[in-house]
Amino acid sequence: MSDQAAEGVEIVRTFTAPPAAVFSAWTTAADFARWFGGPAVDVPLDALDYEAVAGRAWSATMLLPDGNELSWAGEFVDVVPDERLELTLTDDPASPARATMVVELAAVDGGTRMRFTQQTPGFSPEQRDATAAGWAGFFDELAAGLPSAD
Repeated sequence: MSDQAAEGVEIVRTFTAPPAAVFSAWTTAADFARWFGGPAVDVPLDALDYEAVAGRAWSATMLLPDGNELSWAGEFVDVVPDERLELTLTDDPASPARATMVVELAAVDGGTRMRFTQQTPGFSPEQRDATAAGWAGFFDELAAGLPSAD
């Protein structure tokens, strides 16, 4: 489920994996590199500086299918193991402006409910729709690599 509000994007998704596995997929560099960008994008580990510690900066480079690169940067704001992750991001690392993303995890029968929100300052409705669709595809890839909750 996704919803686009004037100020951002919200996606709620249930995974058949325990909260610890979903949290690890968000906070472990190798796991994050596997799904961030979806199946057609490569995020090389040597182009990823990603350690989930509050106050620490992060950066990533996506290698796109057309041969172009997309650089990302941000900062980890809040890290609560297996429950919550807040970080900022931008695809314009030279700019000081950053959008905030929040990932909230809750154990549910058979897995984990994830509530994802991202600010989209200055985005048009079409850009918000594209952002939500992009994240939905990323989350399909995230789900494909998660263990089942048993």
